[in-house]
Amino acid sequence: MSRPALPVVVLAGFLGAGKTTLLNHVLRHADGRRIGVLVNDFGAINIDALLVSGASGGTLNLENGCMCCTTDAGDLAETLATMAAPGTGLGAVLIEASGIAEPKALIRMVLAARSETVAYGGLVYLVDAANFDETVTAHPQVIEHLAIADLVVCNKIDLVPPAAVPALLERIRELNPTAPILPVADAAVDPELFFEPADQIACDDGPRQLTFDELMAEDHGHHDDPGGAHLHATFDSESLETPSAVDPRRLAQFLERPPSGAYRIKGTVYVDLDGHREIAYVVQAVGGFIRVEASSWRGRAPGTSLAVIGAGLDTAATRSALEGVVAQVDGDDVNGILHLTRHLVTAT
Repeated sequence: MSRPALPVVVLAGFLGAGKTTLLNHVLRHADGRRIGVLVNDFGAINIDALLVSGASGGTLNLENGCMCCTTDAGDLAETLATMAAPGTGLGAVLIEASGIAEPKALIRMVLAARSETVAYGGLVYLVDAANFDETVTAHPQVIEHLAIADLVVCNKIDLVPPAAVPALLERIRELNPTAPILPVADAAVDPELFFEPADQIACDDGPRQLTFDELMAEDHGHHDDPGGAHLHATFDSESLETPSAVDPRRLAQFLERPPSGAYRIKGTVYVDLDGHREIAYVVQAVGGFIRVEASSWRGRAPGTSLAVIGAGLDTAATRSALEGVVAQVDGDDVNGILHLTRHLVTAT
């Protein structure tokens, strides 16, 4: 199978919400993943010194060896294309927005930079749970930003009285009824919510630069958080693996209208139609953006493998929805395949 497109995740939130804390946590617990980082306001970002000192370990060196660089509409596409080159070994890129950045503008920049090698990975928006009411009252634009998020990380939940948590989460849900909401302390989000599981990383036994988490492990003998109290706030997932083919129309509907709480959908599917049986369709969906790539089975038995990842998933309903895309294709539905292939990424 060809190398998958590099997902680019926009990380946003108002000042003090915990964006840099989340970024550093993900880097420390990358489990060998190579992650690129861009910031659009480097002067205002205080990424810790260890992160900068590990800039050459598993990330693309930018601007005199630093892993952080400023981004703008003029050079983002070129920068991401360079980061997506096979030799970098990156599994994802995180763009950390400044606290006063306009998320819509960053999303437009990433969407304009999409290609066969670069994919939009969604908007992750952090909110400060302990100061949520004060923030939205003083800065009402946060409400608009929150409304377009693909995943809401409700940080500092440990600073909210337990009795007040349900009402807080319900208010956030009213502002964004479709995005998964992940309550966390210390911005401790499991990296596998954004990227591929660590055990799926290609083995690399040759000489290479260390990743940031490996540098941390060498320096400290481990890379767990102090005390291990809040290592990761985990996600929910549901999957389907079957030799059966999918109904392309039903699959497209599933990708376009995913189950409540879903953040990412990914997998490879088999379409039992003339002209399509030899194609392994690789599907990705996040935040309403769908990407389909045509690959080869390369000796593998054709089949369907799909996974849904999110927070607060109704796993029974998600499982039922997954099973619903695997069905006998209606031979009279000659246009059904178009619902899937309209999202097909073609080489330019």
